[in-house]
Amino acid sequence: MKIAISASGKNLSDLLDKRFGRCEFFQVYDTDTKEIKILQNKGNQASGGAGIAAANQIVDEDIQAIITGNLGPNAFDILSENSIKAYTCECLDIEEILSKYDKKELKEITVSGPKHQG
Repeated sequence: MKIAISASGKNLSDLLDKRFGRCEFFQVYDTDTKEIKILQNKGNQASGGAGIAAANQIVDEDIQAIITGNLGPNAFDILSENSIKAYTCECLDIEEILSKYDKKELKEITVSGPKHQG
């Protein structure tokens, strides 16, 4: 299973970035191989529709879960339509977030946040 985490950097010691569509990187953790793959977020530099671009990238990478701060309605809908679970977490380092995920201590995102206005 592949889990993407919206991240502020490329290392396990870097923090979660709560901005799904505008985070700089996704750290993708493979639960089978225990490997991390770093993806540059395609939504980061988008002039508009950052959440849509990021969500489509997650779908294209065949990821089954995302850990982030929050999701706007468009990103939430794309992920939901593709059966990708979303979880929220406070700004912790990626290693600690993965530990919380393994212990089932993260809260699932079941409704979208507000639409971004600007």
